[in-house]
Amino acid sequence: MSASAKGSLKRGRPSYIYSIVGVALVLLMMGIVGWMFLNSKELTKTFKEDVKISVYLRTMNKDSIGAIQQFITNQPYAKDVKYINKEEAKKIWNAENNEDWAQFLDVNPLPESIDFFAKADYVNKDSLAAIQKSITTAFQDQVTEVNYPPVLVNNLDAKAKQIGLIILVIAIILGIIVIISIDNTIKLAMFSNRFLVKTMQMVGATRGFIARPMNIRAVLNGLISSAIAVALLFALILWAESYFPELKKIRDLKLTLTLFGGMFLIGIAISLYSTHRSVLKYLKMKLDDLY
Repeated sequence: MSASAKGSLKRGRPSYIYSIVGVALVLLMMGIVGWMFLNSKELTKTFKEDVKISVYLRTMNKDSIGAIQQFITNQPYAKDVKYINKEEAKKIWNAENNEDWAQFLDVNPLPESIDFFAKADYVNKDSLAAIQKSITTAFQDQVTEVNYPPVLVNNLDAKAKQIGLIILVIAIILGIIVIISIDNTIKLAMFSNRFLVKTMQMVGATRGFIARPMNIRAVLNGLISSAIAVALLFALILWAESYFPELKKIRDLKLTLTLFGGMFLIGIAISLYSTHRSVLKYLKMKLDDLY
């Protein structure tokens, strides 16, 4: 019985190869969408944390300026807090507008400011309005205005929600397709072993004895498929980052490893489930129905 089983498994090997490749390609598709979803969140976070908030100062007193800067630095929403004097403000304006007003104006009209960037969780209409109010209320005699681009903030918030929802829907649909595709691929591979399953049952082998080697093979196949898919996805990520260096800056190693781990888990779990279900199906079928 053992020799017969080995011979049949060898004959079924080409089907396993097709199964491994098919499952790997489907997992790769899932991994690409997962990577896009993770990157969309990180990219949106980067865009949000690139919104500059300027606190324009009325006071010229260094102690007062230091107190305002320290107050903002201690807030949970603030990052990269920096004092900008009139000369630095002029340089920034000239760089952003690609011109120098020195030939037209003798006096620098730009005020001193404290510039900072808000953390992504605070870059929304309500949070920025609250930040604006808290600073102007605390330093109403020293601050003339707290300025940020409200239109850009509203657009970023709306677009982030839309993109996140679209990718989430795509991920759910693709996840269903992945499960069905892997299930069908493995059932096709198991079809070539249906007579082996039935023969072992007819000579008295128990259900556990028949299913065990095939379940082990299913885990191994799932592991190989997942490894191929992860390797291909990793190569695609490196290729994308070579063309778009910004992607490398926003890469979250923990989330990327979680994605790879999820691909391994799904590949192994579905392979094992589909194989075991196929074995039970053929065990319940009559011999004539196998033809």
